Amino acid sequence: MKTNHLLHENSPYLLQHANNPVDWYPWGPEALGKARQEDKPIFLSIGYAACHWCHVMAHESFEDPDTAAIMNQHFVNIKVDREERPDLDSIYMTAVVAMTGQGGWPMSVFLTPQGEPFFGGTYYPPVRRYNMPAFRELLLHIARLWREDRPRLLKSGQEITRHLQDARQPSGSTAQLSPNLLDQAALSLAQAYDHRSGGWGRAPKFPQPMAIEFLLRRASRGDTFALEMALHALRAMASGGMYDLVGGGFARYSTDDHWLVPHFEKMLYDNSQLALVYLHAHLLTGDPDLRQVCEATLDFLLREMKVPFTDNSFGLMSSLDADSEGEEGRYYLWTISELEHILADAGDFQLFSQVFGLTAQGNFEGRTVLQAARPLPELSAEAGIPLDILKERVTAMLLRLRASREQRVRPNQDDKVLAGWNALALEAFVEAARYLGRPDYHQAALCLGRFLTEELLQDGRLMRSWRAGQAHLGGYLEDYACLASSLLALYEIDPVTRWYQTAEFLAQKIYTQFADPDGGFFDTPADHEHLILRPKDIQDNATPSGSALAALALLRLSALNGFPNYRQAAETAVAQVAAELPRHALFFSKWLVALDTLLYPLHQAAVLGEPGDARLQALLQVINARYRPNLVLAVAPYPPPANAPALLLNRPLLDGMPTAYVCQGFVCQRPVNSPEDLEHVLLQ
Repeated sequence: MKTNHLLHENSPYLLQHANNPVDWYPWGPEALGKARQEDKPIFLSIGYAACHWCHVMAHESFEDPDTAAIMNQHFVNIKVDREERPDLDSIYMTAVVAMTGQGGWPMSVFLTPQGEPFFGGTYYPPVRRYNMPAFRELLLHIARLWREDRPRLLKSGQEITRHLQDARQPSGSTAQLSPNLLDQAALSLAQAYDHRSGGWGRAPKFPQPMAIEFLLRRASRGDTFALEMALHALRAMASGGMYDLVGGGFARYSTDDHWLVPHFEKMLYDNSQLALVYLHAHLLTGDPDLRQVCEATLDFLLREMKVPFTDNSFGLMSSLDADSEGEEGRYYLWTISELEHILADAGDFQLFSQVFGLTAQGNFEGRTVLQAARPLPELSAEAGIPLDILKERVTAMLLRLRASREQRVRPNQDDKVLAGWNALALEAFVEAARYLGRPDYHQAALCLGRFLTEELLQDGRLMRSWRAGQAHLGGYLEDYACLASSLLALYEIDPVTRWYQTAEFLAQKIYTQFADPDGGFFDTPADHEHLILRPKDIQDNATPSGSALAALALLRLSALNGFPNYRQAAETAVAQVAAELPRHALFFSKWLVALDTLLYPLHQAAVLGEPGDARLQALLQVINARYRPNLVLAVAPYPPPANAPALLLNRPLLDGMPTAYVCQGFVCQRPVNSPEDLEHVLLQ
């Protein structure tokens, strides 16, 4: 079988295209040099393994010999996995949006040999439809213009590149950092909220965990309206459809306004962030249903997305595909006859039908996406079944469905392990272990932490991607910042100084390699490959802005080590975007969390005592008894090791017993020994 230049790549997405008749190259010196040498334009295609329309365009066009012949004759063709190269994705997606007003994947961009974009779009069909040209017609048109009207294309490329470079520069406007900005942003979120179906925006509707996180932080200080909004969104999503009631975990987004029919791909970053906000909502309310969603999501990650490495370390894969057996959603959909057969026991199918509102015609193209039709307390009262018994019966039925579903052909997996996305998951496992008392989550956090620090940190550099025993591609800002934050969280439940020291190392890299002299942070390090611009993406997307993550990591570290330059760098970065926060709260939600952290200063808890001492554990139980988003914790035996955080230094034991110090700005209240006294000083 004929192969192209993708055969030896590590990305599952690139390997999916290794046998295309298109002579694909990976992004790199060979392809870029070939374009310059042969004086050909570049066709750049960017996508990812779980992308449904990427599969469609590949089947329609990239597997077609006639289309491939045109591409090979007139272009140097480059394939990029957007998850491995977020820098390229950011640059050229911004260009496509500037040219067309919208973006998406697959991304299709035509570049000069110097990498300047002059034409672009997303999916193109093989024949004219959807008000779009046929892809082959477009290829031939661009090739003709390159031959006959090249100066116009080159001028367009230069103008678009100049626009991208200018747009990256700070606006120069800053806003005073005050709680009023947070109040305005919360009002903006409320005004844009869908109070009927939950969430924000119209279909396709995305889950927005960062906005919910911001609202829950406000709720932790008594904002009941923020809590109501967050809970309404979380409960709407948890009713099923976008949330997989059978196997746990969330799909990427809902294709309708009511969270019913998902785009069935499952991404690690969505599930990591959503598990965390469901946990925080449970901690604020005590609602066991919210805890159940958190745990089911984390259990799904361990069951279906784990990439084992050694007996005591593993990573988590990037995604599960939307498609199986060539059909989107096939793995997750049910027919009535299937459900009747699986739930054949007397009364089970009838009860299941009532819970999920089953109909003979289904709710999606003749089949059924499971979504709770009625609240269980309401059905419990009507049917005369105690609520706890009803929940047990429904859970048992869903487990039977899962056992049956596991016999189906599974969706494809993108089993590459990405540093930043795994760090998001690490933080979720850490906090679930900390607050829920789950030893299995504690062990999972340790295994994941070992993997990330041993396999993806190489020769003083964090790598972006790992697969099949090989780490490659240098890390980006989001990787460094995510991992620094998650290792600080891990240090709080496993007070081994290597976690803290590694977080400190990563933060120092952020400060020296990613900082913009004009304020804020670049997405790529100073020694990164030269591109048409150095990206500095400040908006949140499906994952948080790397710059917002960096600000948060530096703020938390400054509360542990006392470095004022870390706090100043974070404050400058937040100030540069502060004016955008009230106007565009949904796209700057992680920045809102960073601003919240600046304005409501972090409390510092230093706890000293022998790890096995029950009195020390009693003090930690007080700290971990409730959701405290603005608190950092450092724990050590006495005396603390030399490489411990500065917060622990010069803190003698009180009466020779385990002792807690609660501080702010390194100014501490009186030390305490008893859980009751600790609870008192934490409330001050």
